[in-house]
Amino acid sequence: MRELIARCLADTCPAPPEHYRIPGVPGDLPPALERLRPRQLVPAAVLVPIIERPAGLTVLFTVRAADLRHHAGQVSFPGGRLDPGDAGPLAAALREAREEIGLDPALVNPAGYLPNYMTITGYSVTPVVGFVAPSFQPVPDAKEVSEAFEVPLDALLAEGGMQLRHKRFMGVRLPFFEMPWGEHLIWGATAAMLVNFRDILRERGA
Repeated sequence: MRELIARCLADTCPAPPEHYRIPGVPGDLPPALERLRPRQLVPAAVLVPIIERPAGLTVLFTVRAADLRHHAGQVSFPGGRLDPGDAGPLAAALREAREEIGLDPALVNPAGYLPNYMTITGYSVTPVVGFVAPSFQPVPDAKEVSEAFEVPLDALLAEGGMQLRHKRFMGVRLPFFEMPWGEHLIWGATAAMLVNFRDILRERGA
């Protein structure tokens, strides 16, 4: 699986913020959804940390602190908006991962980029896939992260693992994905990025 990921993402590069891929919405945004698209998208980046364990590859997730202003308590990847000093999405993702879970960038071997994902809050998020040394032990910053946990990559990419749901937002029916894992629920933007990841491996690995 590691070789497949490396091969499928080897030639990828960050896309401009206005280029994004929303799973569950084929092609261009329908007019109803286009009305909700922010005029100015804020560039952001997350790290999708893949760790090689004896039983197979796992993905590391964080749980956002309960007292954060936005998305409190939600499962997410380490990441945030690009700062002026960041050289690009990779630099931003690595910086945020160091700040949130104490991940030394030297322990990360970047594999490539997934398509941007546009959030309804106006962010265009670039997921950076990276292989993390198995020696890494997360040290969450309690101000931002309450917990870090791992899920087998095979479970995340399996057919039927992510379930398509719909919700209404400002009168528009929006698609989203979710997957329960133990006491956690992986959903929203984080789940959508994993669906894009799964689909790219299928498209390019065929």
